[in-house]
Amino acid sequence: MAKFTRILYPTDFSPMSRCALEHALDLCDRYAAQLHCLHVVDDSYQYWLSFEAAAAPAGPPLQDLMALAKTEMEHFTADHLSGRNSTTAVVHGRPFLEIIRYARAQHIDLIVLGTHGRSALREVLVGSTANKVIHKSPCPVLSVRDPSHTFQMP
Repeated sequence: MAKFTRILYPTDFSPMSRCALEHALDLCDRYAAQLHCLHVVDDSYQYWLSFEAAAAPAGPPLQDLMALAKTEMEHFTADHLSGRNSTTAVVHGRPFLEIIRYARAQHIDLIVLGTHGRSALREVLVGSTANKVIHKSPCPVLSVRDPSHTFQMP
């Protein structure tokens, strides 16, 4: 039987990711595991709107986004993780890649993440962080779909 001592819960602070939090906390309690809570600031917004010399970035400076994310993580920790064996991190990059890197570096045993349950066509066109993590993870992944999402035959 698997023994989970380090469980990674990547979050974007959305309601969907909160569905996965319940499962991550339950598993941490069952296995007396440490919860690693990770938020990745997606830096893809930094791509330029145009390749002209006078082009401007598409969003606010990365340091502002990082500061905002760290504040959000502090609130999240106070609201959901106080008194728990947990550690938090805020990093920037491509979310799926940073989740995989973190899992490897911290020797994570299980990743618990939310999935938005988008249509198959949208997954092909846009891609999915959850899907990429599931296929490239160095450890097992539990994906949690919003229980209010209803399946519709494509």
